[in-house]
Amino acid sequence: MFDLLDRFRRWAIFGIAATVLAAARVEAQDAEPRQYSNTPIGLNFLIAGYIYAQGQTAFDPELRIADAQFHSNTGALVYVRSFDFLGQSAKFDVLMPYGEFSARSLVQGQQREREMTGFGDPRFRVSLNLLGAPALSLKEFASYKQDLIVGVSLQVSAPLGQYDDTKLLNLGNNRWSFSPELGISKAWGRWIFEVAPSVTFFTVNPDFFNGKRFEQAPLYLLRTSLIHNFESGAWISLDGTYFRGLRTTVDGNKGDNQQENMRAGFTVALPIDRQNSIKLNAGTGIYTRTGSQFSNVGIAWQYRWGAGY
Repeated sequence: MFDLLDRFRRWAIFGIAATVLAAARVEAQDAEPRQYSNTPIGLNFLIAGYIYAQGQTAFDPELRIADAQFHSNTGALVYVRSFDFLGQSAKFDVLMPYGEFSARSLVQGQQREREMTGFGDPRFRVSLNLLGAPALSLKEFASYKQDLIVGVSLQVSAPLGQYDDTKLLNLGNNRWSFSPELGISKAWGRWIFEVAPSVTFFTVNPDFFNGKRFEQAPLYLLRTSLIHNFESGAWISLDGTYFRGLRTTVDGNKGDNQQENMRAGFTVALPIDRQNSIKLNAGTGIYTRTGSQFSNVGIAWQYRWGAGY
């Protein structure tokens, strides 16, 4: 009896932690079209965004965890700066999320709930174009036509978000993550196809759920976008992501919980005037081997200045 309860608790930790963290990670890294597009140097962008997500999480039937559902409301402020890197355009951005997360499920027939509100882990990213995106002034950029762009980026997530080691679910992860990515963007007239494989590595969380040691395998992710640019400056994108990995280990015990998921969505960007634009996006899961199946909708306002604006 005690072995069964211990096994139940251990696999519940594996299942809940891995699936919710996977959902949060993919929501944060969901398809970002035009990440490697050329941008005039010296521009600044301030972006305010909001994402609503809801879904459900599947567990091993032996755990007797049923009807596991969650929803989240996440706002974020993002600052982006474009600059010259060895004659090619580059960008630095920092993102600060603030959100509300609520989850509920039936555990052995009893209702369990968890609600939390606060700051998540901030993220910092440097994106460097290596080919096909020359560093141009705003005036020079007017005559630029894209062909093939190749770039790389590195995103770092810092353990500064809200975290309570007595709780199983948290908005912060109490660990660092590092995400190198390769980006390829090819244009055919007004159409652009982008593909970006990446991998995310996680450091150990040594204080997980009352002092346990939490480790997680890398996340392997592939995102694609098919973009159409309109003469007005608006654009629309069909986006897709596929990820695999995130198997967890708690106190040396490996979980049988590798995640695998495919998602599809779209993005629409609409210019308001020379300095302001809005972006709308939505996405949903189309295949889930293990873990979370969720849908999300979002809206963002962008203001740009500098470099002659």
